[in-house]
Amino acid sequence: MSLKIVNPGLSTSIQDLGRPGYFHLGIPMGGAMDRFALRVGNMLVGNPEDAAGLEAVFMGPEIEFQKTAIVSVTGADLPIRVDGQLQEAWTSFEVRAGQTLSFEFLKSGARAYIAISGGIQTPAALGSRSTYPIGALGGVNGRAIQALDELPLGYSSNAIAGKSVAPSMRRGPGSPARLRVLPGLYWHRLTEAAGNGFFEDEWTVALEADRMGYRFKGGRSLEFVDREQPFGAGADPSNIVDGCYSYGSIQVPGGAEPIVLHRDAVSGGGYFTLGAVISADMDLIGQLQPHTSVKFDRVDMAGAMAARHERKNLLMKIREELS
Repeated sequence: MSLKIVNPGLSTSIQDLGRPGYFHLGIPMGGAMDRFALRVGNMLVGNPEDAAGLEAVFMGPEIEFQKTAIVSVTGADLPIRVDGQLQEAWTSFEVRAGQTLSFEFLKSGARAYIAISGGIQTPAALGSRSTYPIGALGGVNGRAIQALDELPLGYSSNAIAGKSVAPSMRRGPGSPARLRVLPGLYWHRLTEAAGNGFFEDEWTVALEADRMGYRFKGGRSLEFVDREQPFGAGADPSNIVDGCYSYGSIQVPGGAEPIVLHRDAVSGGGYFTLGAVISADMDLIGQLQPHTSVKFDRVDMAGAMAARHERKNLLMKIREELS
């Protein structure tokens, strides 16, 4: 074993880029909430971008290293210490055998990603080491890390300390955070005024914000076009006959508070969905704290694809600069 968990922090789990291919069976893709941060962290320590690292929520773990490794911490601003000495974020640094990695109090963001040269080598489940506790898949025996856990690391021969990503190339939500939305299959169920109001209003992140989804509050309730509810949809106009949910779908139970479905969300159900947050902005949601202000911006498919292309180009630029 290579890492000994002294203190797991508030909620720290092993995550990679997820397990695609099982959504039709009700198993979500899972993986890092902020895929950009994990991928860049792995680049910094010479790992494949899909290598497993640690996702720490709000509070970092305390880890004793049993062998020397190169480490990077990306995502949330969670000040880093090695045996008490401060280290730079978004920068690779060495932790020697016998030293301890720890963290100060969170300054901004919500999730920090700890990438370690060689990657965490716990057993894979359905092709991924990502922790999915509801299905008891991945992680450590299907759960998040706990004190006294010992985690194995893979072998690495090309990790170098001192690599860094410029602040201009680090992604994070603004203030207010702006999330682009592509209206979807059930958009026609809204009145014109309700649809406009959704984008005009400023929302805040509710306390219900986790790997399954983020709830937003503070905007106006939605109004629906009158119709006779189809068989199986129930009486509430926000209900539909059960349908599939895409990653990033925005469901609005009762028409009151939107919920953006995230990494560990269910794959279908009977709630109306007005559209989806575009893939390029889903990482930003993973860095939102409760009570954060958010604006939703309407985009079309061309805008969504352009945003995806822009994000791809940014990753390519970082890749080239670190190679």
